[in-house]
Amino acid sequence: MGDIDCLDPVREALLDDLDTGFAALYDAHRGLVFSTALRLSGSWADAEDYTAEAFLRAYRALSGYPPERIAELQPRAWLMTILMNVWRNCARAKSRRPPTDLREEPVDGVDPGQDVEADAVRRETGDELAELLGRLPPEQRAAVVLRHVVDLPISEIAAVLKIPQGTVKSHVSRGLKRLRALGGVR
Repeated sequence: MGDIDCLDPVREALLDDLDTGFAALYDAHRGLVFSTALRLSGSWADAEDYTAEAFLRAYRALSGYPPERIAELQPRAWLMTILMNVWRNCARAKSRRPPTDLREEPVDGVDPGQDVEADAVRRETGDELAELLGRLPPEQRAAVVLRHVVDLPISEIAAVLKIPQGTVKSHVSRGLKRLRALGGVR
């Protein structure tokens, strides 16, 4: 185990008090987890669900971890691993259910504190990217999102996806090539 004095503030907070530390973990990583979930799922509602489920699973896991394990935790990669498992499980479950009528899906509301024009541009760009990413095979989509949205290094992506680094590089390369062919990446 490394020197506890050299820990980042999130791990230090988790070691001091799980609830306070978890709030720090959530604050530090919620945007990243949500944006990754949004890019993986292509749906705002699903991304919210995946994010909530990932943090719920993270809290449950942390409550059973000994201090030594928390001290060695790499929070970003660990949360991405949990999120990937949630996404895979939900995709697997959805593939077993008949499709729902899209007209029944709720429309995302506008945050009254947001600049409506900027929000519309952001959503339009995000929707286009989500649509293009949704056309990639799941393994390529996950690798591209983790590399270019989350900005994880290849070694961490390999650990998150539980595949060799060479396979990660291949998935990223093929995913970007396919996105270029679809007109979404230069």
